[in-house]
Amino acid sequence: MGADERVFQFLRLQGEVHVLHWLPPQSCAELLPHYAARLAVVVPVAQACWLVGISFGGVLALEVGKLRPLAQVVLISSLARPNELPSAARLVRATGLHRLLAPQLLRLMPRVAQWFFSVKNGTEYELLHGIIRDTDSAFAQWAIGQLLHWKGSTNAPTARIHGTHDRLLPAGARHSEYQLPGGHFIIVSRAAEISQILNHLTADAAAAPQAA
Repeated sequence: MGADERVFQFLRLQGEVHVLHWLPPQSCAELLPHYAARLAVVVPVAQACWLVGISFGGVLALEVGKLRPLAQVVLISSLARPNELPSAARLVRATGLHRLLAPQLLRLMPRVAQWFFSVKNGTEYELLHGIIRDTDSAFAQWAIGQLLHWKGSTNAPTARIHGTHDRLLPAGARHSEYQLPGGHFIIVSRAAEISQILNHLTADAAAAPQAA
């Protein structure tokens, strides 16, 4: 859906943090590597950094990481290989059904989205509902098509964080070093634990050269 920086608001991270904002696709046919190259412009080539991507953003983080060799990638509620897509998604890809399904239908069925994202009532639901309301339908349609036809990346993530009950990308949990109770929305529901993991990863990386 192209969720924006609102999903990061509960993280408490140490160090300098920048949000890479989505760019409008140049066309409905723009390929993911080309899009990633445009997104990577704001990431200095000579800058060691961490690229943290959530869901579809994780796929983009892997693609950007190929262009920034000093970057380390962390996937949250995402996938590292196309074969981690659920069987239903592969069926949609094979039949081309995604071209007929308008992403804006989610706006009419917020409670269905709530179930898929395993979102609790209250703050979490209000946040999800706001993101769905503000979703750019053209971007969402493009992103779904790119995700379904993603060929994969040779760039491997440094770490993966995934919910144990993720209904959208269930396969990700068994491939993740950090498995947290929850669904696809753990970036919000488990923000404290994710903050701790990310801070530990960066602290360990910073300390490694001193210990050598």
